[in-house]
Amino acid sequence: MEDFYNHIYQKQREVQDMPSNKRIAAWATSLLHLLFPDRSSASLKDVDAVRAAFAASEKVLLELLVKTKACSDCDNTRISHLFYQDLPGVYHVMLTDAQAIMEGDPAAQSLREVIRTYPGFTAICIYRIANQLWRSGIPLIPRILTEYAHSKTGIDIHPGASIGDHLHIDHGTGLVIGETCIIGNHVKLYQGVTLGALSVAKNMANTQRHPIIEDHVIIYAGATILGGETIIGHHSVIGGNVWLTASIEPYTTVYHQPNSKFIDSKPVI
Repeated sequence: MEDFYNHIYQKQREVQDMPSNKRIAAWATSLLHLLFPDRSSASLKDVDAVRAAFAASEKVLLELLVKTKACSDCDNTRISHLFYQDLPGVYHVMLTDAQAIMEGDPAAQSLREVIRTYPGFTAICIYRIANQLWRSGIPLIPRILTEYAHSKTGIDIHPGASIGDHLHIDHGTGLVIGETCIIGNHVKLYQGVTLGALSVAKNMANTQRHPIIEDHVIIYAGATILGGETIIGHHSVIGGNVWLTASIEPYTTVYHQPNSKFIDSKPVI
């Protein structure tokens, strides 16, 4: 047992200075509150206060990058600075996502409601933050962020996925988007959709394993689309519970035809 205790102690020493997953998620949540004040009860009194808040947020990101040893051979200061330099563009794309949900969901009463309450919007925003870091070559932190969103919303988006603007996730619980998935603009995804791989063999790492979804595609609840060679052509509609492992042409509608049997029964008295 003594060797076991020593082993655990050494592991403790290796991680004792690393920030917790909760701390990393808190940074992203705080950043969303800055970008979307509707999500926060706090208010900033002037532009200088806004500028100072973003500077403080950048400082926290730099601290996280350093303490997680995210990149041993890169300039963490440069990465954190570029992240915030690119943030206006990321924010603009987030706004297109909110607008897509607002325009595509009859139940949505306002952009404020979408931004404040919709789990799909929260998951998209966390993904977009994580994806920026992923594309800078930062490991660990992006996965921590998207798994945090997964735990809160039930929506599982890998930070390595490539997703265009105006993404509408409707409900979203059980939605899975794999690492190499490519999604175009103006795509609408419902709950239970899986955009996955045909095989999970380890030797397929760094290959296109997940499908390509072109612009203006709608995929309804429970549909499963698999494979890196599978392309869903633009303006197509994939019905609920469809299973697809082959490409389809643009403007195609695919639906699942259930084989249901209805048996008359008398009420029990």
